[in-house]
Amino acid sequence: MALEAKYNSQNVEDKWYSYWMEQGYFHSEVDEREAYSIVIPPPNVTGILHMGHMLNNTIQDVLIRRARLQGKNACWVPGTDHASIATEAKVVAKLKEQGIDKNDLSREEFLTHAWDWTHKYGGVILEQLKKLGCSCDWDRTKFTMDPDMSESVIETFVDLYNKGLIYRGYRMVNWDPEAKTTLSDEEVDYVEQNGKLYYINYKIEGFNETLTVATTRPETILGDTAICINPNDERFTHLKGKKAIVPICGRVIPIIEDEYVDLEFGTGCLKVTPAHDENDKILGDKHNLDVIDIFNDDASLNSFGLHYQGQDRFAVRKALAKELETLGVLVKTENHVNKVGTSERTKAIIEPRLSDQWFLKMEELAKPAIKAVLGEDSEINLFPKKFENTYRHWMENVRDWNISRQLLWLSLIHI
Repeated sequence: MALEAKYNSQNVEDKWYSYWMEQGYFHSEVDEREAYSIVIPPPNVTGILHMGHMLNNTIQDVLIRRARLQGKNACWVPGTDHASIATEAKVVAKLKEQGIDKNDLSREEFLTHAWDWTHKYGGVILEQLKKLGCSCDWDRTKFTMDPDMSESVIETFVDLYNKGLIYRGYRMVNWDPEAKTTLSDEEVDYVEQNGKLYYINYKIEGFNETLTVATTRPETILGDTAICINPNDERFTHLKGKKAIVPICGRVIPIIEDEYVDLEFGTGCLKVTPAHDENDKILGDKHNLDVIDIFNDDASLNSFGLHYQGQDRFAVRKALAKELETLGVLVKTENHVNKVGTSERTKAIIEPRLSDQWFLKMEELAKPAIKAVLGEDSEINLFPKKFENTYRHWMENVRDWNISRQLLWLSLIHI
């Protein structure tokens, strides 16, 4: 038989991978040997593998094959992740193409469509892993929304709740107005964008005088409940104890003092909108300010938006700027570059929003993780060592984790 002139990777890889699968070389059962297990960080069912996945899975494959050669009971557990936000967004888009509104479906009807999508696209990821030669125990394949997986999630939730590590709180959260759900801090990407800084005059109540405030989000003035000045700023000493009038809506608001205000940014006067900025909320709590939420869950304006009610936030930004100019209170605009929070999944611009959600306390959970890497008897080494400082910063500054999601795709849990 003549030998092939060139190496045909496709034929060779398919031949040997099929042989390995037929012989059950990747499958393991519990026995007396030393156990060595890896649970694959599950890739999302909505995507396809990229170079990062290839590197990650190659390293895992090397480790698991080495363990087998050492005589250990090696088991590499494969699986895929529901990627709930992205999956729901894709299913909603697919339904829209078919002329179906998600809101017209029952939860059960929507889940049927979501499972159809998952079964169709989830298998693509697994087949790609096989093409890489990954020696996973495919008999143990899991999907994070499988019934036994969901049951484990609920069991863990209840256990952490009973231990006092999960609580429900009314706090500022990251709101995705496209997916209409909260996000954890880890699901928000900060993207540098070109925007504008708007300089707006506010009248001083009872005086023929104005003060100028700079903002990147003029639409939020409809939710202003105070103007803040730095008590050390001599430019505004005469404004202490006075009140300002919010343009367009005519709301009378106090002028408060706090050293939080940066004397160098903008005009040195800060508009305070506690419902739509985390730092403003802290100021609002400290000074007992009113909280006025001007947005619906899709980031259109609600009744506090007056004649802009029902309009999209960015359309309102343009229209309101024109109205301010017509009223003669828009002093100027400047080009301004800042980092804008965007949803990792839908790419929508995040709105800070006050909401009653579930949170996981992170301080106590972070302590053993810090000790495992940075303690005297550390079990884990980071390479290169310089990343220990990055790790320390992450773990010592971690905030309580918002674990709520407002998605039909996820099971609803009630305590």
